[in-house]
Amino acid sequence: MDDELRLENFLPYRLAVLSNTVSTTVARAYDKRFNVSIPEWRVIAVLGRFPGLSAVEVAGRTLMDKVAVSRAVTKLIRNGRIDRDFADADKRRSILNLSEDGKQLHDEIAQLALEFERDLLQGFSTEEMENLNGIMERLLARASLIGSP
Repeated sequence: MDDELRLENFLPYRLAVLSNTVSTTVARAYDKRFNVSIPEWRVIAVLGRFPGLSAVEVAGRTLMDKVAVSRAVTKLIRNGRIDRDFADADKRRSILNLSEDGKQLHDEIAQLALEFERDLLQGFSTEEMENLNGIMERLLARASLIGSP
């Protein structure tokens, strides 16, 4: 193993570049076609799968910064894509759900996202996909273990 840091070979850097490249490519399609940012889409996607979450719970599920979630939620409420109610027991806790417009948008973007994923993974065999998924799960588990106090 080399003791010199070569950024272009440093795994965290390479993963960040890959993630940013993929996210930026797909974000352009979301923005151009639906006028939705990546944080907004992540909020929509999470609420599509797990309705009735608070903004804090959305942040926890997406690993997004609470401020980014709050901004996305505010814009989505303003644009009529999500509805916000308040819990009966705790009026400070908001409950977020997709509006009818938000549900339709979710379904349209989900189809685009799945098409993008198919295009991205075209040419990978089932075995390669299983290996990639296994490696990603192991890296995530290891990073979580290392990052634990």
